[in-house]
Amino acid sequence: MSAHADTHAHDDHGHHHKETFVTKYIFSQDHKMIAKQYLITGTIMGVIGVIMSLMFRMQIAWPEEPNVIFEALLGKWAPDGVMDADIYLALVTIHGTIMVFFVLTAGLSGTFSNLLIPLQIGARDMASGFLNMISYWLFFLSSVIMVISLFVEAGPAAAGWTIYPPLSALPMAQGGSGMGMTLWLVSMAIFIASSLLGSLNYIVTVLNLRTKGMSMTRLPLTIWAFFITAVIGVISFPVLLSAALLLIMDRSFGTSFFLSDIFIQGEVLHYQGGSPVLFEHLFWFLGHPEVYIVILPAMGLVSEIMASNSRKPIFGYRAMIASILAIAFLSTIVWGHHMFVSGMNPFLGSVFTFTTLLIAIPSAVKAFNWITTIWKGNLQMNPAMLFSIGFVSTFITGGLTGIILGDSALDINVHDTYFVVAHFHLVMGISALYGMFAGIYHWYPKMFGKMLNKNLGYIHFWVTAVCAYGVFFPMHFIGMAGLPRRYYTNSNFPLFDDLANVNVIITIFALVGGAVQIVYLYNFFASIFFGKKAVQNPWRSTTLEWTAPVEHMHGNWPGEIPHVHRWAYDYNKPGHDDDFVPQNIPLKDGEEELQH
Repeated sequence: MSAHADTHAHDDHGHHHKETFVTKYIFSQDHKMIAKQYLITGTIMGVIGVIMSLMFRMQIAWPEEPNVIFEALLGKWAPDGVMDADIYLALVTIHGTIMVFFVLTAGLSGTFSNLLIPLQIGARDMASGFLNMISYWLFFLSSVIMVISLFVEAGPAAAGWTIYPPLSALPMAQGGSGMGMTLWLVSMAIFIASSLLGSLNYIVTVLNLRTKGMSMTRLPLTIWAFFITAVIGVISFPVLLSAALLLIMDRSFGTSFFLSDIFIQGEVLHYQGGSPVLFEHLFWFLGHPEVYIVILPAMGLVSEIMASNSRKPIFGYRAMIASILAIAFLSTIVWGHHMFVSGMNPFLGSVFTFTTLLIAIPSAVKAFNWITTIWKGNLQMNPAMLFSIGFVSTFITGGLTGIILGDSALDINVHDTYFVVAHFHLVMGISALYGMFAGIYHWYPKMFGKMLNKNLGYIHFWVTAVCAYGVFFPMHFIGMAGLPRRYYTNSNFPLFDDLANVNVIITIFALVGGAVQIVYLYNFFASIFFGKKAVQNPWRSTTLEWTAPVEHMHGNWPGEIPHVHRWAYDYNKPGHDDDFVPQNIPLKDGEEELQH
């Protein structure tokens, strides 16, 4: 009861003070505004990350050819328009960092956990609005520092987004190992602090602030996904923080946690006793759960959107929750499959192979349940639904190649090739982006009170879907042909001359796919001002957020918080006039709550 009393008091408190521009839009403690801040910051970072990827794709397709775009954007790093080898590595490094941490983690967890957790569980706001605001501003600060690192004179960090020592641990190793690398580490340390504050807030809110009647088994799958994602974050992010701190000590204070027996140009450095493989263990202990920190929220959003747009209850609700829990547990014991080529004991490799293949089971449960949910449904093919179906497609396609990479004997052959790039971009990058786009198209009316243009949404989906497969499907084949990843040109290897044309085709698809995101950006920002006004429940959905008024208010509901009487997926229930029954509608006499 005290939680409810607090939230009501918090709401009353909000009515006494007139909000200024600064308190409403900048230092807001309202979860809905913070969700928008995360989304718009993540979008800006995404534009930077995509531009980088297009630049290095052009370099791979047309190496050594002068390019006016390089000259304009890279300056001294592209003399006469030809990209410098060092800046290529830096672009790959910062692109990976921005997309994994600043776009997908923030765009999914930051945006949708903030927007939906209080609205879907029936709470006035997050457990701590102040901590929520701090977590966003730490995220913003870390984004700014990461962007500033691009303008360091010696160049940004260039040790790959995994920042393995010794490249990252020795400031003299290469240009980007100096100030650029230091800024990278500072940025990530602040980002981790932001993620931990956010995750703790989400966990406490879900556990303590649910409205009357909202038991854990009545929660929408979105909330289960956000809740478990936050738990994984709290367990695994501190490990990356410890790795970053030890790396800073190696770089600045003469320790050797990750360094041993280093020679540079015949000179023996004084480091001894450390192990770069120790860093790999620490990094991937976060790095693999991070994949699921990114993909689980997308899975939750897709489950919700598919049920709503199929006009059917989600298939296998409890099995979906069980698979989320299984993925969360297994994701923390598979990190070694990133390290099969690091000299790992073959027995240990077989253990990681077993746990990696095991994680395919809960993933398959989810895929089959999504397919069964839309089977014989009354499908509403709006852009959100199309992106959800696209998510399932890329998740299955990318997941199948994961079976190959999860096997230590097979992985060794393709480990450092484009096969790996194809796998993780499909299963994590494209799938997570599809989940994010689906969520934006579905909940945009709740965020901004306006509707997105559906026809522009269709253009955005179809061109993106064709280009995504056009980019990453051929990469599997050039990977199996042995083409190494992270090389800025393959023109020195006659062995790969036959693959040059494939790289050109991939790059053309990438350029078209990048260009069509302009349609989405125009739709997103123009609709805020000129879009059609949204009705309260445009998708005729059952969850609580659609019972709140369209006009935003701090506190979400003007009167009493609605109580919950049924689970989140009462679509097409016999005995009701409408094909959906919101969670706050009491059960009729003799009506049974669905067994799920």
